[in-house]
Formats: sequence, structure tokens, C-alpha cells
Amino acid sequence: MYRPGRLLAWSMGLFALLVATIVASAALGSVRIDPLTVSMAVLNALAVPVGASLESSGLPVTGWSIPFPSFEYRPLFGFDVPDSHQIIVTDVRLPRIALAATVGFSLAAAGTVMQGFFRNPLADPSIIGVSSGAAAGAVAAIAFPALIPFGGLHLAAFVGALGTAFFVYAIATEGGRTPVATLLLAGVAIQAFLGAMISYMLVHSGDDLRQAVVWMMGHLSNSTWSDVAFALPVTLVGVAILLTYTREMNVLLLGEEDAHHLGVDVERTKLLLLALASIVTAAGVAVAGVIGFVGLVVPHIMRLLVGPDHRILLPTSALAGASFLVVTDTIARLGTLSFPLGIQIETPVVPVGIITAALGAPFFLFLLTRREVHSV
Repeated sequence: MYRPGRLLAWSMGLFALLVATIVASAALGSVRIDPLTVSMAVLNALAVPVGASLESSGLPVTGWSIPFPSFEYRPLFGFDVPDSHQIIVTDVRLPRIALAATVGFSLAAAGTVMQGFFRNPLADPSIIGVSSGAAAGAVAAIAFPALIPFGGLHLAAFVGALGTAFFVYAIATEGGRTPVATLLLAGVAIQAFLGAMISYMLVHSGDDLRQAVVWMMGHLSNSTWSDVAFALPVTLVGVAILLTYTREMNVLLLGEEDAHHLGVDVERTKLLLLALASIVTAAGVAVAGVIGFVGLVVPHIMRLLVGPDHRILLPTSALAGASFLVVTDTIARLGTLSFPLGIQIETPVVPVGIITAALGAPFFLFLLTRREVHSV
């Protein structure tokens, strides 16, 4: 039985956990900053627009001038924080942490939808080739930049991801119906083909090979606020719309025929869920590369904790995914893995995708040995 109070309690608890992980992550690094100073620095960065003007900017290649709005901001707070600490927190650490939270939020939300869509706990956001499409677009932008003169790597990855998702959907759809099994098999085939194309481009990428490989492993290094501005609006809007379809997600778990008898427009709902989950996934993958296990493990853990009701499962999984990726990226950034009994392993700075796989795969195997992995 759905209880709004239970959703509120879980959401508030997970949001508090997210805030705590963000503050703790921003405090850690080569320069240690106490959490109170971090909190004040973050509050100092909050500002509201107080004025706007139009500025002209030339477009690449064409040279045409296009007017863009420019805003003047006023800070909301003025806490006394050393300038060096303020710069470290707001300009160096916080963009990467904010991007990690955004990407974790998007991947966990999309994974929850995909697991419900396919009624399979092994489904993840990349199951229909979204991640492979993004990787193909990104590697093409890195290896052959002359072929993609506009938009750069992020846009190439985003377009590649969405193009792949809708191509798979078009292949699987016949006579206005999209069988889930056909969709899954089409996704597997397209992933295999894109994998071959990516391998070909990597062979011919020359000096750009390392950049392409690191991107495909998933990384958040050198993150900027522009990366957050690219992914965050798409993620928030996409997840907000998905939250309005949580009832339909619950009904689809009963089977398509039963869902139809209960008044759900099955094919339209499937298209919307697939499109929104693909868009949300594409937004995260485009700025961070291919990061595995977030969309697989986090929704499954939350399903064990809160149950299968998507009205609770979707928002809580998204919040938990944000915290999970902030924690794992902090480990990747610091280059230290800590274990019980005081054991620490020093590691070089590695892409966060390696950390999520190294932590997520053993934990998922642990759930399997405990027979905690069930059908959705």
C-alpha cells in the first residue's frame, strides 16, 4: 500500500545523505578543508540574477553574430571564507562533485525505469545501446574532429546516444507494436555493431587513443560548471516527467495485456518511458562517459529496501544513485581505497567507471550468493 509519508521520510533521509556526501567530498583532497568552511563556501556561491543584457557572440566557421542573454548576479551570502578555500571549493571541487551527483541521479533513475520496462533486474540504462551510441559519437568526435565541426564531444555523444535508442526502437516496432523481447535483441545487435565501429575508430585515432579510452571508461576529471549546465536541466526535466508515469510503470509490471485492460495505453506509454529514459541516460553519458553498475546495482538495492512501487522506488533510487557516484568519484579522485580493519590500498587516479565496476560487481555477486536478486 502506497503511503506518502513513507516516500517523504525516505526522500528526506536520502537527500540529507546526499548533502552530507557532497560536503564531505568537497572537504577532502590534497588541501583539507573543514566541513563548516566548505558549507559556508558553498552558500557563498549561491546567487540570484539582478539584471540582464544582450551580448553578441560569433558562431564557429560562419562568423555570424548571434545575441545571447548575459545575466548579472548578486550573492545571497557573504560568509568570511579564505579566498584560497573559496576558489578550491567552488571552482575546483564542487563542479566535479555536482556533475557526479547529476550523472548518478540520471543513471539510477534510468536504470529503475529500464528494469521495470523489461521486468528484469539485470536491465540497465545501456541495455538498448544508448551507452554504445554515446561512445560511438564521442570517439568519432575525438578521432575525427573534422567530421563533427559543431557542438563538440558532448553534443556528439548526446546525439549518438539518442540516435541509437530511436533506431533500435524503429527496428523493433512493427504494426504499431514494440515487443519487449524484439527490442532487447535489437539492442544487443546494435551494441555489437557499434562496438566494432568503435574498435575501428580507436585503431585509427592515433595520438587521441588515450583520451578516447579514458572517456569510454567513464571519468569526471576536468569537470566544469558548463558540463553541469549541459546535463542537469535535461536530467531534472526528464526525471520529473518520469515521476508522473510511476502509476503506469506499476501497472505494466502486471503484463501488457492486464495493463491494457486497466486503461493504460501500453504502446504510447512504452514509447514515452523508453524515450525519456534514453534522454536522461544520454545526458549523463554525454558528459561523463560510460559509467557502469550505477543504473544496475543502485535500483536493485533500493528495491530490496523500499519495495517495487515505482512511486517510491524511482525518486529514492535517483537520490541514492547521486550519493553513490559522489562517493565512488571521491575514491577515484583521492586514489585511496579503504577497507575494514584499517587496511588501505593506494591507487593512481583512475576513471570513476573503474571504481563503480570494482565495487558494484562484487556487491552484486554477493546479492546473488544470498539469493537476493529476484524478478522485478
